[in-house]
Amino acid sequence: MEAPPVTMMPVTGGTINMMEYLLQGSVLDHSLESLIHRLRGLCDNMEPETFLDHEMVFLLKGQQASPFVLRARRSMDRAGTPWHLRYLGQPEMGDKNRHALVRNCVDIATSENLTDFLMEMGFRMDHEFVAKGHLFRKGIMKIMVYKIYRILVPGNTDSIEALSLSYLVELSVVAPAGQDMVSDDMRNFAEQLKPLVHLEKIDPKRLM
Repeated sequence: MEAPPVTMMPVTGGTINMMEYLLQGSVLDHSLESLIHRLRGLCDNMEPETFLDHEMVFLLKGQQASPFVLRARRSMDRAGTPWHLRYLGQPEMGDKNRHALVRNCVDIATSENLTDFLMEMGFRMDHEFVAKGHLFRKGIMKIMVYKIYRILVPGNTDSIEALSLSYLVELSVVAPAGQDMVSDDMRNFAEQLKPLVHLEKIDPKRLM
């Protein structure tokens, strides 16, 4: 799966602070085809991409209360595509004027020895999984519908088992900080997917 689109802007000192705007929900297996049909009608006029990805979550424990988390993801069905390293910051949930969860986001393509590099840096793998699904686009919005599979034998992506009888649905936008109006567009798009799926601003801390 390709990296989220990055907006190119002139930089005069420092770097651009990119943010991810996110809404999430789920749909049961038997409702998948109805949701796919709805998305085909609402999204850009192109065939949705399919993906099969392996993701590994690495932790670096230090003196801080919570460990530093990095995510390494690679495509399993597209030979030659690079590994992607992703950092996601703490979600900003307090602003009620924002209709989506907002968090810092850094996503870069890397060489094939990414996992070895992270281990040498002191990171340790916490868990891994396989994600399989569909990717749609609507302008700068990205809609992912996918199922998560647990890996039964560590490191063996051929030995997997579905975690649930549902698909995770994510609506996201990656944009420079301060572009909060994109959350309005996301909310409007999410309304068009009801009642098939209810996309919400979910705090990950509630799930822990």
